[in-house]
Amino acid sequence: MRNFRDHLISSGSSIKEALIKLDFLAQDAILFVVNKENKLLGSLTDGDVRRALIKGVTINKIVDGIIQLHPKFIKKGDQDIKKIIEYRKGNFRILPVVDSELKVVNVINFRVMRSYLPIDAIIMAGGRGQRLQPLTDTVPKPLLKVGSKAIMEYNVDRLALYGIDDFWFSVKYLGEQVENYFGDGKDKNIDINYVWEDEPLGTIGAVSKIDNLQHEYVLVMNSDILTNVDYEQLFLDFIEKEADFSVLTIPYEVNIPYAVLETKDGAIESFKEKPMYTYYSNGGIYIMKKSILKHIPKEVFFNATDLIDKLITEKLKVVSYPLVGYWLDIGKHEDFKKAQDDIKQIRF
Repeated sequence: MRNFRDHLISSGSSIKEALIKLDFLAQDAILFVVNKENKLLGSLTDGDVRRALIKGVTINKIVDGIIQLHPKFIKKGDQDIKKIIEYRKGNFRILPVVDSELKVVNVINFRVMRSYLPIDAIIMAGGRGQRLQPLTDTVPKPLLKVGSKAIMEYNVDRLALYGIDDFWFSVKYLGEQVENYFGDGKDKNIDINYVWEDEPLGTIGAVSKIDNLQHEYVLVMNSDILTNVDYEQLFLDFIEKEADFSVLTIPYEVNIPYAVLETKDGAIESFKEKPMYTYYSNGGIYIMKKSILKHIPKEVFFNATDLIDKLITEKLKVVSYPLVGYWLDIGKHEDFKKAQDDIKQIRF
């Protein structure tokens, strides 16, 4: 993925400098002009330069005189995902993302990205991975390679594909390796923060240690999942259902090879010939309102299933999003082998 800073040019730069940068950007040729504080001033395309040259402006002049002064932009933390979809459908392909002071903090390119979701992503990556020993004796499970990439990197890259750029990694066992592998995330145009568990805190307990989330919505997931879920559809389903908490669920069909009788007091009331039942399993990926995090006790071992039980008891709206796509929990050696085979066939 291109570094978003390639799209930025400083106020006072020459048109010649702009042409060099536009040529480098090729099919993504658009620049956003910023001042010394990185505040957005305008945009510049090949077309703007051509029109200026036709009017007799020389390439040694500064760009400020030929820029478009009111470019479209996305406000960091804007909760209206439908506006993002409208931009995308309206063929606004490359858009700057600005903070509350109009400083450019990212550039979204819908040629290589699918959305820009207003979500903080928390990836739980602190587990020991005992069932995958001896592979995990010296390498943490999230960093085991499936094909050419670490398991966890598939998840990070897919979340970034949907425009999620604020990440939190919960780490413990061999966490230094995870930190060294991903760094601060700048090479992927994302920000990564690390949350260290002093003691094991379960599958969601470490989330209670985070107090500076950037968005009103939070996604929490296990690091050892391989999936091609459409995160925009997951989020839209969450919004449309006006949910407090959503669980990605994996449908499992069970075929009964015999007639199933329904009885009452020994009497047969009905029967179904070789019925098929569909059950839904927890997929280890959750979206929630940020306000839900107050239900997670601090510094206590606490699983996601404990949180779900608590929310249901308190009559909050917990919904299911049945997955249509690929999903694999890489917990055992046979799962790891299956992942190596599947990665050659599944599109991520």
